[in-house]
Amino acid sequence: MPVRDIDDIDKLKKINAALISRVERSMDQQGNAFSLFQTAIGLENRVRSRTEELRATLRNLEQSNLALGAAKETAELANLSKTRFLAAASHDVLQPLNAAHLSVSALAEIQTSEEGRTLVRQVERSLETMEDLLRTLLDISKLDAGVVQPEVSDVSLERLFSSLKSDFEPLARQKGLKLGFRATDAVVRSDRILLRRILQNILSNALRYTHSGGVLVAARRRTGKIRVDIVDTGSGIPEDQREAVFEEFHRGAGDSALAGGGLGLGLAIVRRMAGALAHPVSFSSRVGRGTVFHVEVPLSAGVPSDLAGLRSGLERPRGYGLFGTKVLLVENDPAVRDGMTALLGRWQCAARAAATTAEAIALLQDGSWRPDIVIADQHLDHGDLGSVTIGAIRDRLGTNVPGLIITADASDALAGIVKASGIEMMRKPVKPAQLRALMAHLLA
Repeated sequence: MPVRDIDDIDKLKKINAALISRVERSMDQQGNAFSLFQTAIGLENRVRSRTEELRATLRNLEQSNLALGAAKETAELANLSKTRFLAAASHDVLQPLNAAHLSVSALAEIQTSEEGRTLVRQVERSLETMEDLLRTLLDISKLDAGVVQPEVSDVSLERLFSSLKSDFEPLARQKGLKLGFRATDAVVRSDRILLRRILQNILSNALRYTHSGGVLVAARRRTGKIRVDIVDTGSGIPEDQREAVFEEFHRGAGDSALAGGGLGLGLAIVRRMAGALAHPVSFSSRVGRGTVFHVEVPLSAGVPSDLAGLRSGLERPRGYGLFGTKVLLVENDPAVRDGMTALLGRWQCAARAAATTAEAIALLQDGSWRPDIVIADQHLDHGDLGSVTIGAIRDRLGTNVPGLIITADASDALAGIVKASGIEMMRKPVKPAQLRALMAHLLA
């Protein structure tokens, strides 16, 4: 075969090999593209499936959130209703306790044996514990319900400290502790009653957890404010309990309700009252060394308008005599009426009792008996109000006979009414010693 033919054949073979190689590469690329296409389709299906799953999960989550929101709203409404009920029910809650206080006080007057007097004191202490617990729970409910509106005025810290000293000195002496108050002439802007309760609860806690050393209450001036410090040498507060001490029913280590330790409500109500007054409360503590509580109160340049000094004097009887005092009692609750009548009888008062305004006026018909003082509950039967009843009795007698409203209604509206009418007011449950002192003051 000619050489030329052989060369042509080799060229054709090379061209054929190149074509075959190109076709194979093209087929491989097509195969790879097809595989990629199949992979893309698979991924798209998986993405679509996961997207649908995610959408379904989001729909379920949205429905769960709606259900949770509805349940939360229902719970909040139920809690608010409970809180408002407790805040409004203080009269009915404290009424039986008031009757028990009066009856026990009347019973104490007739005890001749030491055993009888001891039993009466035990019952009185139990009633006082119940009263403190109920009042604290009611106060917390009122604060949570937002029905407590602070009455801010100029308050003398000197008078407030003096009142606290009189209340807590016997307890400190009994425990062998030193109780000091650093004198101050500062006047602050606050609600006198709420501020006193804040300091009273902190001071009570300080004495409870202090077993040696003592407690100091001092006021330190800061720019535009006063910081009241309550310093104790007690057991201190561990780091892990710093927030828990402000929770309800929290008691520190070694505390015992049976030993007079309380139920752990003191600092819970301190936080709520301080929040209502916008008075920051903080503390520092070292375990085994003691605690310092700080209460910051705005400073005032005014003259104190509170009458704490005067009222603290009225809270302690001075042996006043009420012999022969004619008392017209208007009370619709039979137990309270009987207890009060018995107590007034032990004080040698001549008491007449009525349940309504009409009955009270009827007792004055013949004109031979004129009361020296009228004591009335505010909420009587048939919608009668004690403040209106006292006004009707005054109109009937033609004179402003001294009037006293005894009530569990702590509203500002009632306080304004009795003040405008020249009537005194006491909160239930009544402490007989305070009642006797106030009656003597009104009759003086």
